[in-house]
Amino acid sequence: MSIFTLQSLAGGFLDEDLEHFNKIFDDWCIQFESYEDAMDIVQTLENHETIDIVEITPLSYPKYFFSALKGTIYATRKIENQIICIVEPYMGSSFKIAICDLKTKKVRLTKTNYKTIPNVESAFASFKEQ
Repeated sequence: MSIFTLQSLAGGFLDEDLEHFNKIFDDWCIQFESYEDAMDIVQTLENHETIDIVEITPLSYPKYFFSALKGTIYATRKIENQIICIVEPYMGSSFKIAICDLKTKKVRLTKTNYKTIPNVESAFASFKEQ
């Protein structure tokens, strides 16, 4: 499961009006089901040499695929049919591990709070669903 979008070499994703670049990929950004469809549009744009076609996947951009996932995401990895993320639900809060199910699109946060990056990274690296 992936989609393709257009990104400026300077950063930002092309908006659906094909004129502005959004810093964050959201519902207003143009998206395509295939690389070829994206290439067809890129070739019609001015300055097309400054625009890249990028693939957005649940692993690379989990917030887009899992709307219930809130906060700042620091790392992701895939385990079977799940995307596991290190999340800071809101600024200054303890870190959590989020479990995002690719089949159901549901998001669940673990109950454990992690105060420091080394603690959550250790748990994240050795994470296994109970």
